Amino acid sequence: MQAGDAEIVACVAGDTNHVDSFRKTLSTFSRFAQDAVYPYGSGGANASFALITKNYMNMYGAKREDFGKLCVAQRDNALSIPYAMMKKKLTLDEYMSARPIADPIHLFDCVMPCAGAEAFLVCRADTAKSLGLSGVRILSTVERHNAFTNDPIQFRGGWALDIGELWTMAGMKADDVDLVETYDDYPVIMMMQIEDLGFCKKGEGPEFVRAQNFANDGSFPHNTSGGQLSVGQAGAAGGFLGLVEAMRQLMSEPIGTPVPNAETALVSGFGMINYDRGLSSCAAVLARA
Repeated sequence: MQAGDAEIVACVAGDTNHVDSFRKTLSTFSRFAQDAVYPYGSGGANASFALITKNYMNMYGAKREDFGKLCVAQRDNALSIPYAMMKKKLTLDEYMSARPIADPIHLFDCVMPCAGAEAFLVCRADTAKSLGLSGVRILSTVERHNAFTNDPIQFRGGWALDIGELWTMAGMKADDVDLVETYDDYPVIMMMQIEDLGFCKKGEGPEFVRAQNFANDGSFPHNTSGGQLSVGQAGAAGGFLGLVEAMRQLMSEPIGTPVPNAETALVSGFGMINYDRGLSSCAAVLARA
């Protein structure tokens, strides 16, 4: 159970029947996911993402070094965040030699659970102004559930169905944003998001990663706080980590290293993994107010 679950359990702790029922619900959250992965002799997020990662590597030629470059860059970005769980620099050699978890997933591919929270206000612009609050403008949002049900193994997400609408509503192109915050419980899903959100074509993620610098002052500022892989995943709050970080950057109030001249940002989310697809995906384009 993750940090957020404890609060729910505490609310019903006086009734053990409800507690047992809640725990049973958690253990069978996705019957479909169990049916899909258990015949392969595996189960759980690490094993599911191991299968997805291996399939992606086979399809598009991605290497562990490519995923490692993303993880190392995020660790560097996290070093200026005082609240990050991972406070020690990570080298590519350390990433490559880390103990295996579920081939080809190794230790530093896995998100770290922690306790924590993220929060923000949504209000009218005139209300924020009257209260003296700084903020950001929402240019566009998309959300998709249960996409690509016929894919035998996931190699794309729901963003691919909505990418045209996302950028059209925002009135801009992918190349126009100054920083990108992707959901990052495992590196392979970051690479999929980079492709499906329009920064390169499907299958070109590995080459894109090899060509970019992901530091806050680099060619492609990405997960500028360090993301969940270095800051930590505080249960459901992990989904807001990138959003709050993007807002801070656009308001010129970052906790860590600022992205120079940041005016626009893209934030994307992903969740509820099954072997063949994630049940939910979303994205938002934000701009300095």
